[in-house]
Amino acid sequence: MTIHQQETWPGRPPAARHPWHRFVALGDSYTEGVGDPEPRSIGGLRGWADRAAEELSAGQRDFAYANLAVRGKVLQEILDRQLEPALALNPDLVGMSGGGNDIVFHRGDPDKLAEKMDQAVGLLAGTGATVLLFAGPDWGSTPVFGQIRGRLAIYNEHLHTVALRHHAVMVDLWCLPALHDARLWDRDRLHLSPLGHHAVAVATLDALGIPHSLKALEPRPVPSHGWTQARAEDLIWARQYLFPWVLRRLRLRPPPESLAAKRPQAGPVFGVGLPGPFPPGYPAASLALDRLEDAAVTTIGGGTAGTAVLEGGAEREDVDESGEVA
Repeated sequence: MTIHQQETWPGRPPAARHPWHRFVALGDSYTEGVGDPEPRSIGGLRGWADRAAEELSAGQRDFAYANLAVRGKVLQEILDRQLEPALALNPDLVGMSGGGNDIVFHRGDPDKLAEKMDQAVGLLAGTGATVLLFAGPDWGSTPVFGQIRGRLAIYNEHLHTVALRHHAVMVDLWCLPALHDARLWDRDRLHLSPLGHHAVAVATLDALGIPHSLKALEPRPVPSHGWTQARAEDLIWARQYLFPWVLRRLRLRPPPESLAAKRPQAGPVFGVGLPGPFPPGYPAASLALDRLEDAAVTTIGGGTAGTAVLEGGAEREDVDESGEVA
């Protein structure tokens, strides 16, 4: 969906802020939110995608958000491990980024990377979803990283062509002046800082052409209202999203992964009495399951969803923590 289509959405209620109801983000550490730690966010990271989803969910009670990004992944790994799950979630808005690790750490060929991205964006756009693409920032003034500036610029130009071909929305970080401010970067000079993720969230919402409450260089804390929603809304969320997800995890019991997506299922950005669901590999997962057991007893009160998950002596999955990569 292009911005023009958004503005002329047939039958769209006048009061609606935007037409999207399910946002799925794919990518690497940039989209996962590395550099923007936040204990109250799922996986302990916030990032531009979470910040944008918070704004997109305002006033739209049926809005759902999933984040499949995993740090350190090259483009082919993103396509192999995230594209199919993303399509299965039936998003109408997709944030697609990748290729940066290929260029920075593996001397990736920008022409070949663009061919892969073009095919992936074609699949996503073919479902009718709006696709967000991100042109990488200009690292010309950064020692070492400045040496890959030419290849990154070529890749960015390819991404602009891909966006035009598939009517995707381009978020051009190369042309974002704010990113020349050192405060917007983590100490490693590779990942964005909280202020940088905030700036990208602003740029993303601006590119989508929707109203929002974010202001440049004034990042907002995690909205407090989300964690104190009415108990009735928590129960609805638990029945529709949390309990089915935990039940599938207990039944399938896949082998633990060293790193996994922080939000593998599309669900409300807020409105939950307990955080989650969590994938394997995040310490908060065991805490969430402990709280889930209490919630099943006290809030469902013998309902089928809670007891189905916790009966039968099922063991919880072991959590395998591992060090992060770039």
